[in-house]
Amino acid sequence: MTVHVIYETHAISTDNETGIATGWLPGRLSDTGRRLARDLGARRRDSAIAAVFTSDLTRAVETAQIAFEGSSILIFQDSRLRECNYGDLKGAPVAEVAAVRRRYIAEPFPNGQSYRDVVNQTRDFLDDLARDWTDRTLLIIAHSANRWALEYLLNGIPLEDLVDAPFNWQEGWHYELPVLEDPHPLPPRPRTGEGETTMLS
Repeated sequence: MTVHVIYETHAISTDNETGIATGWLPGRLSDTGRRLARDLGARRRDSAIAAVFTSDLTRAVETAQIAFEGSSILIFQDSRLRECNYGDLKGAPVAEVAAVRRRYIAEPFPNGQSYRDVVNQTRDFLDDLARDWTDRTLLIIAHSANRWALEYLLNGIPLEDLVDAPFNWQEGWHYELPVLEDPHPLPPRPRTGEGETTMLS
């Protein structure tokens, strides 16, 4: 028994268009982003999706709301699907953040998170999906760091390779759960009180 997961990036934000690394800042969709969100909905509404799970950051929530407006598909937002917290570098130019990403795979960004922290949050989220959504198809709308976490946890691709790879957009990435074993063992997860799931109305 498995859970089939489709991952989609949030639609283009105004920060994407101006080269800003948004991180935990909310971000808003641009006009192009809103059009692409509608395209996502047209692409996925007939995919037998049981539910949509989205980051609770505004740009991801907007993507889900626009894509599935008027649909009966359940939409949930979950803080564990947030982009990496760049700390002092949130809102900095993308090029500045990209130049130092590898440094913060295990070490947190100053006053922020590491990419392994994102992996831990994503793994915790996937464990819940594997337990509660057996034999369903689910859509995740989130951020680059979450896709890297999925590739790391489910396909065994090293984070060092993922953070340096160029981004090649596509119409979704497909994964199968449950996660039976982390291919690269990590330290025990700290309990931070984050990870609450809420349903969008």
